[in-house]
Amino acid sequence: MSKLVAKLTNVSKHYGQGELVVKALDNLNLEVFQGDYLAVMGASGSGKSTAMNILGCLDRPSNGIYQLNGNSIEDLNDDELADLRNQELGFVFQQFHLLHDATALENVMLPMLYACTPPRERKELAEIALERVGLSNRMNNRPNQLSGGQQQRVAIARAIINKPSLLLADEPTGALDSNTTEDVLNLFDELHSQGITVVLVTHEDEVAYRAKSKALFKDGKIIEHS
Repeated sequence: MSKLVAKLTNVSKHYGQGELVVKALDNLNLEVFQGDYLAVMGASGSGKSTAMNILGCLDRPSNGIYQLNGNSIEDLNDDELADLRNQELGFVFQQFHLLHDATALENVMLPMLYACTPPRERKELAEIALERVGLSNRMNNRPNQLSGGQQQRVAIARAIINKPSLLLADEPTGALDSNTTEDVLNLFDELHSQGITVVLVTHEDEVAYRAKSKALFKDGKIIEHS
């Protein structure tokens, strides 16, 4: 039996008050096991991004329980959540979020700086990560010297540098053309085959098709899980 990495139990997320309350999530239940590759789908406003934010400890549930590697996050303060994100979670976003004045190598090294990894080890591990995503010849380039696909590869290298329990990707191909999308999805396939647990939010069927399972969101609930 695979290890349970993330578990949402009767999780709700409300915004607003009184008659203006919006239920972004409504008693949501979801389990993610080690080695899963899950695509989260749904229309705009379905709750998929809210669920991703809670899985990533970027937001807290209004009600319910979120457990990451068996530990509940409800009682953690903001500093503890930041440490948890750095140690256990990797993030890939649509817009890359790279530091424009830093090289690819420096961008990848950043999470290890927060984790207090020694400088020499930071550089060695970042070089290995960039080689892993096919950018060994672009380590000293800044983002404006890289294509969109190359920038996303840097972002993926940064996301996996601390060996996260869970890699979260929110529309990671949304800013890419079709050929570059294929390259990035091949990289996700490769990382998954190496044992990385992936949860990917997308509205594109061809992206979701690459995942091993799919969860379809509507009105803050999962209406189909296959």
